[in-house]
Amino acid sequence: MISLYHSVSKECSKLVTHRYSTSFSMGIRLFDKKYRAPIYSIYGFVRFADEIVDSFHGFDKKKLLDDFRKDTFEAIEAGISLNPILHSFQEVVRDYALDAELIHAFLDSMEMDLYNKDYNRQEYETYIYGSAEVVGLMCLKVFTKGEEQEYDRLKESACALGSAFQKINFLRDIKSDYEERGRVYFPNVDFNNFSKQEKEEIEMDIKKDFDAGLEGIKQLPKGARKGVYLAYVYYTNLFKKICNCSAKNVSEERIRVRNRKKLLLLASSSIKNRLDLI
Repeated sequence: MISLYHSVSKECSKLVTHRYSTSFSMGIRLFDKKYRAPIYSIYGFVRFADEIVDSFHGFDKKKLLDDFRKDTFEAIEAGISLNPILHSFQEVVRDYALDAELIHAFLDSMEMDLYNKDYNRQEYETYIYGSAEVVGLMCLKVFTKGEEQEYDRLKESACALGSAFQKINFLRDIKSDYEERGRVYFPNVDFNNFSKQEKEEIEMDIKKDFDAGLEGIKQLPKGARKGVYLAYVYYTNLFKKICNCSAKNVSEERIRVRNRKKLLLLASSSIKNRLDLI
């Protein structure tokens, strides 16, 4: 029966999420059950596209990404795919009316990673919109299914939160992005001379995004709020650790939140959500 294939495809997206990200997996587990499978499917889709440009060395990444884009839209049009990740994603696209523009913007940002090594301000903002903000908007479509006024009202804060998360990723991974991929995402930043002033300016920008993102979290449906809030708590904790490090340390080592600390954050954020203290 086709229902078994639907189920298997969703399980594949769930497995991808669990294997690639313990942090997001923890957050998704806190969602009401109705939100979990669609969010796993979105994560599986964006994870595999990201892997093409970041990990598939020695292969024709441009062709792989072009094929992935083509296969994605063929799956959406047909309502089926033999790629289980794309099959589960196309179901979400059709069920929640995800805009094609969001999908193209995401894949366009992935393609930028094939060519760009140093980003100017416009490229940086375009990249963040496509790689992070639109993913937040896809998730928001799930959380506000069919309620366009709610979606429009929360769009700005969803974008801000996605932007904050991505900029923190850039800071956390600044060493590996430069040494392994030759990339520096932050405009006008020389990795070899990363300064305290540059780091503080980036942190101020992230703080502004975080403040706007938190306001949106407070207004999410209760069944989604706890999971998104956990992601916010995790990233703010990581952000604090980065802020407490020197520019030199950030450029020399990857700052992490230990798994034990993640479990403590999970417990504290769950209590705050239950008591409506967010």
